[in-house]
Amino acid sequence: MTATASVSRSTRRHLGWAAAATVASGVLIHFGLGFEPVAVLAWLVPLPVFLLAPRTSAWVASVAAFLAYLGGSAGSWHYFLNSQTVPVPAALAILLGSPVLFAATVALFRRLVRVGRPVLATAAAPAVWTAVLYGVSVASPFGVMGTFTTSQGDQPDVLRLASVLGGWGVEYLVLLVPAALAAVLAPGVRASARVGIIVVTAGAVGGALAFGATSASAAVGQVRVATVARSVPAWAADPDTPAGQQVLQSYVDALTALPADVRVAVLPEAAFGTDRARLAGVTGPLAAVARAKNLQVVTGAIVTDAGHEADNTALDVPPAGPTVEYRKWRNGFSPLASGHDLAHLAEQPIGLEVCMDVNVPSPTRDYARAGTGLVLIPASDEDVDGWQHSRTALLRGVEHGVSVAWSAARGTSLLSDPRGHILAQARTGAAPMAVAVADVPLGTGDTLYSRFGDWFAWLCCLVAAAGLAFTRGRTARP
Repeated sequence: MTATASVSRSTRRHLGWAAAATVASGVLIHFGLGFEPVAVLAWLVPLPVFLLAPRTSAWVASVAAFLAYLGGSAGSWHYFLNSQTVPVPAALAILLGSPVLFAATVALFRRLVRVGRPVLATAAAPAVWTAVLYGVSVASPFGVMGTFTTSQGDQPDVLRLASVLGGWGVEYLVLLVPAALAAVLAPGVRASARVGIIVVTAGAVGGALAFGATSASAAVGQVRVATVARSVPAWAADPDTPAGQQVLQSYVDALTALPADVRVAVLPEAAFGTDRARLAGVTGPLAAVARAKNLQVVTGAIVTDAGHEADNTALDVPPAGPTVEYRKWRNGFSPLASGHDLAHLAEQPIGLEVCMDVNVPSPTRDYARAGTGLVLIPASDEDVDGWQHSRTALLRGVEHGVSVAWSAARGTSLLSDPRGHILAQARTGAAPMAVAVADVPLGTGDTLYSRFGDWFAWLCCLVAAAGLAFTRGRTARP
């Protein structure tokens, strides 16, 4: 009877610690990986369940991790299930797949610690997460955002590591720290292994942060840029209608009011909608402002060709000369009929993209390899995801050594330099027009990541495979 009571008390205590770890990691996920995350909390997200894992069964550790991520991401359920760009099946895959991957990461960490491989556990757990996420980014038409990397969007000294390793290096580093701490504190780990984990992790983190603090990205001049976005959203406003004419006039007035030294202005995605025969109804008034102010005006527009699907485009309306047109590469789950072409402002190392193009490395990588120093990106978000998406654009700029001008309807517009510093930003809703103005340096587009691509992600695949291999055929310690 006494033994039974003792076992019962031990089980209750055991489950109590599991519940506490689940809640703690869930809270950290909510605040550390949310739509406007607290960057420092992201480094602690998996720590409670990592600490729990070697001290409990595989099932308890995995369920705790799954429930922590599922509950911590509850704030995004409504967004994904009602998104205008993500279909419900894909939303469910994201909402359930992320907790499953988190549980698998924790389970691998537990297993490697229990079979006496704490150093490999420290390296392989973040590698599995990063490798799978990389595979998802390649296979998914939406790319990825809202990850550990995105949470560091306002930390340029951390994010700058992406210029060598890509965002995957940042993803790995943020997970490496809690994995190392949990491995050092795990029961049964030898003193020599603890010292090795501390030395290697401290060297990796210290080296990464030192690189971020001291690295310099060359600039080849600068240009004064403005982003201009209406706070009242208007998707594909037709200038031949009274409502569309009002939208067009509001942008003309806002452009006219810009400081005289602004040379480039960027409007949001699909600010206007028309067919090619009536395109002059949009470009004509914008060209008049461009000539009067010696200003390059870039706007998003939905342009319909007879007998073809509508093209989601970015139009550059210069002070003189023909309009330059860029067709969006990525449009969520809808395939694009247009070709994958780049478009530059005339005789300038400045390129055009549109919104979801930034969810994956190209076309920014293609621009960087062509010597582009600044990308102008009309965008349209869904309010709640505006911060995340703007930081995804900023990440692409850091990875490839280019500055970014992101002009978002229903979101956050920003201007950033190649090192990840935010030069100016504005959020729609605070004023009739959200306007951000800054002198933006032109980067060189020359980074190790833009040259060699996702080599670190492939290295994570190898480390993850090694971790999985060492879990087989070994007996866990009691």
